Amino acid sequence: MRYVVVIEKAETSYGAYVPDLPGCVAVAETVEEVKTLIESAIEFHLEGMQEDGLVIPEPKSITHEVEVLN
Repeated sequence: MRYVVVIEKAETSYGAYVPDLPGCVAVAETVEEVKTLIESAIEFHLEGMQEDGLVIPEPKSITHEVEVLN
């Protein structure tokens, strides 16, 4: 499965979350670090859901980028 990950820049760090997996988040000082951490967070989140007998949600979110020219 492929889940959409949103990465946002804050003042001193980067945050990442997965829209299709509420509560699955990561924070790091660099983009590369937050990418690595969110991958681990997704695996951990899904393992926890399986252990709790919950249904693993199918990815539903999609991405679309829009270029705006000034």
